[in-house]
Amino acid sequence: MIYCDQFAYKPQIKTLPDFPDFDSYQSFDNVLVAFIQMEKEDEADPKYYETKLVKSLKWAAKKNETGHIILHSFAHLSMSKADPYITKDFFDAVELRLNNTGYKTGQTPFGYFLDIEVKAPGRSSSRIFKSFEK
Repeated sequence: MIYCDQFAYKPQIKTLPDFPDFDSYQSFDNVLVAFIQMEKEDEADPKYYETKLVKSLKWAAKKNETGHIILHSFAHLSMSKADPYITKDFFDAVELRLNNTGYKTGQTPFGYFLDIEVKAPGRSSSRIFKSFEK
């Protein structure tokens, strides 16, 4: 997770043809961006990981004094990728839970390589790594 004074993206290369098309530049201020990797073994119990992720995101958002969270799929860097449809459903469930508790939440376009701009402050609470083990 990275807390950003400013975060922006522009879709460049679509990698999953079955998902919606996007081409617009988007920019956000005062936002927590979660770079999320769902692995193949996570498919066995997505609800467990959903609960863990939501709790961690809420904690990190509070720590950085923001109510805005962006979910970004980072799976293209993994050797163990979950099914993209299961992953997208997972993202949608996390987003819904966060929205239902008062957070402004969104997702970067799923199935794309993006040009990304990150402006993040140099403090420890703005960069948080969390791995969930069962």
